[in-house]
Amino acid sequence: MTKESFEQALEELEEVVAKLEDESVGLEEALKLFERGVKLAKRCRAQLEGVERRVEQLLAEAAEGEEPKTAPFAPEVE
Repeated sequence: MTKESFEQALEELEEVVAKLEDESVGLEEALKLFERGVKLAKRCRAQLEGVERRVEQLLAEAAEGEEPKTAPFAPEVE
């Protein structure tokens, strides 16, 4: 799987859902789409959890009176 951004993964997930809602999609194609959707959803969830951990860390540093240590966002993905 490529290292796509959160926004790209979410957009593709929305496309997958739209295709799955189309009643003309065959069973095999629907299964492949569903599998791709599950992978995309996991990727998005992992990226969101990483961002949440980073925000919590920054808030904790700020609460302790430390200058928050910012760093470029590097999502942890499988």
